[in-house]
Amino acid sequence: MLAFAANSLLCRMALGQGLIDAASFTSIRIVAGAATLGLIVASRPGVTKLKPDWSALAALFGYMVFFSFAYLSLDAGTGALLLFGSVQLTMFISALQSGERFSGPSWIGLAIAFGGLAYLVAPGVSAPEPVGAVLMVLAGLAWGAYCLVGRSTQGPLLSTTANFVFCIPLAVALGAVFIQRAEVSLPGALLAIASGAIASGLGYAVWYAVLPRLTTGQAATVQLSVPVIAARGGVLLLSEQATVRLLVASGLTLGGIWLVLVQRSRQVSGST
Repeated sequence: MLAFAANSLLCRMALGQGLIDAASFTSIRIVAGAATLGLIVASRPGVTKLKPDWSALAALFGYMVFFSFAYLSLDAGTGALLLFGSVQLTMFISALQSGERFSGPSWIGLAIAFGGLAYLVAPGVSAPEPVGAVLMVLAGLAWGAYCLVGRSTQGPLLSTTANFVFCIPLAVALGAVFIQRAEVSLPGALLAIASGAIASGLGYAVWYAVLPRLTTGQAATVQLSVPVIAARGGVLLLSEQATVRLLVASGLTLGGIWLVLVQRSRQVSGST
């Protein structure tokens, strides 16, 4: 969870200060993650050929692109809340589609969580920039899909490495599309490398290793800490303000999701 929050902070630090453009940040992040994971995999004996999972690859690339462009206008805490609020709701919708039943209090919790996100992006002086908010919600949908695919992976390190490596052509294409807007400073490139190599590459490999051992509810629960960590980091490291709107929206969104998870945990305990 620290790695996930670090991505928000590193990206906002790089883009908020104009140290690098969003497309270059994304491309460098992908290449750095692929290089780090590739070196780890290459050092292990008996490694088989990397095989891409095209659905996971598309979800990962979509998440990274939307994530970077969203942070051109969002604070770290606001972006993390929109991102992981969308992730949790995506996972709950998937649970519904798979036939899981929700109790009355669970539906109330979902309504509260949706209300928190709606309040965060509602028009007003302290509302986040609309385009950035939409892009971050799309990033959350993509990351939720990536997590759902990852729950069935058999080789977390190889799967994560393949996803990053086969994203490189897409990263090159993204850089080519936005070549006219490219602005890369050394500090910005280093922040992108740190995000890709450490917070993304290594962090996602660990996450993919843990996911098969978690239920969907548990995977959702542990990610609830990310917006809080990112918001605190934004205040301490980036001098961002914790607005009343963000605090209220965080309480509603995270509280609503917590209520859903508590009810689902009781349902599982009662059925065993």
